[in-house]
Amino acid sequence: MFSVGKINIDKALLLAPMEDVTDIAFRRLCKELSADVVYTEFVNSDGLIRSNKKTERKLEITDAERPVGIQIYGGNLEPMIEAAKIAEFKNPEIIDINAGCWVKKIANRGAGAGLLKDPCYMQTMVESIVKAVQIPVTVKTRIGWDVDSINILEVAKRIEDAGAAALTIHCRTKTQGHSGEPDWSWIPRIKEVVKIPVVLNGGVFSAEDVKRAFEETNADAVMIARGAIEHPWIFREAKLL
Repeated sequence: MFSVGKINIDKALLLAPMEDVTDIAFRRLCKELSADVVYTEFVNSDGLIRSNKKTERKLEITDAERPVGIQIYGGNLEPMIEAAKIAEFKNPEIIDINAGCWVKKIANRGAGAGLLKDPCYMQTMVESIVKAVQIPVTVKTRIGWDVDSINILEVAKRIEDAGAAALTIHCRTKTQGHSGEPDWSWIPRIKEVVKIPVVLNGGVFSAEDVKRAFEETNADAVMIARGAIEHPWIFREAKLL
């Protein structure tokens, strides 16, 4: 069950936050095609606190697409806290922290998946944002930086202890990017160490993939990214299986 704030949806289907993809038009399309929860593009915390107009436009949401989450990213604590407060004024159902972006210019600066290199700092960031806002805070991350440093079980417990309402796992490492097969076997292992909802992400390109993801992992929700770009009807088709 995806239970976050006022959202309570069994086997929820989520549209992943994607840069230059999940604008209002695409979110509304996916919502009309049965997506349960949709997310904005990545919102840069530094740009937001500097009142960058392009960044501010990414915060715009409409009632037709609710429930909706605003995803923020950054490597510095204070800008992330302030960005969360600014995002809260838009009244989304969720504020999501991006701790999974693998792009070098983001991860190598300590943002996105770069946070996986310092789980203690990631926990501090999540806890600080949770305390700063009144709406649920969730986190999207990966299983580790690389195959030799898979630390998602520690990270998951820290994120739960920090007060996050749910955790989305892209089941690849940072160094994999989008290459190779995602390792869904981590989802049941993560669910053994935390009580908050755990969302599966990665490798979902068809309604059959959605069905298999729920059956094999007992995930509380499935988040669809590139599969929705190529075939936004995936949400409706998955609901029919």
